[in-house]
Amino acid sequence: MIKVYKLKLILKILVLVIIILITTLILQNKFNIHKTITVFSKSKTEYKILVDVEDSKLYLFENNELVKTYKCSGGKWSTPSPIGTWTIISKAKWGEGFRTEVGYGLNVPWGQFGIHGTLDKYSVGWSSSHGCIRMNNNEVAELYKIVPIGTKVTIIDGVYGEFGKGLRTLKSGMYGSDVMQIQKKLKKLGHFTGEPNGKFGSETEKAVQKYCKENALYVRKIIDIELQKHMGFELID
Repeated sequence: MIKVYKLKLILKILVLVIIILITTLILQNKFNIHKTITVFSKSKTEYKILVDVEDSKLYLFENNELVKTYKCSGGKWSTPSPIGTWTIISKAKWGEGFRTEVGYGLNVPWGQFGIHGTLDKYSVGWSSSHGCIRMNNNEVAELYKIVPIGTKVTIIDGVYGEFGKGLRTLKSGMYGSDVMQIQKKLKKLGHFTGEPNGKFGSETEKAVQKYCKENALYVRKIIDIELQKHMGFELID
């Protein structure tokens, strides 16, 4: 009887140990699953910036939700801001050249454009810049702490897409998204041999002259509104 009792006791202890081990494994497994789910459920924060030059507003979006609106300034009619969607490629202290401590650089092909501050607070809120997006220094410093390199920045200025507020007469030395669209058109027609870059230079002049000759038009070096309409750039309200 004593041997049987001891055997039963040993078996009970073994069963108890097995139950404890199984329970521990189950709990660990649940914890690991929970941990895995937690890790994979954390989505990366994505920022986007929309600049409306016409309204002089910069909108910051976090995961497609508007979180902040800033007052800003874009380019004048003669020195427009780069219309389109760009990427922030640099984030640095630019110094006194831009009259600000911090700023962003954009990957615009026709020049150096970015978002930076200004000491002249009266220049913010209307189209006053040479193409860059100006902000008050304290606000661009706030943005600098939040938005990383690689963030997409969309700049709009008017209702006509790449042509902004409307067609403008273009000549050598000018630049912009409208110049780039015309270069793309001339390249498609075989007159512009380079890579469209939004800069109106000698190569663009030659392409315009070729287009005029081919279409029996008055040969010119500028791209006036009449010529743009002939190319098919008719803006509709």
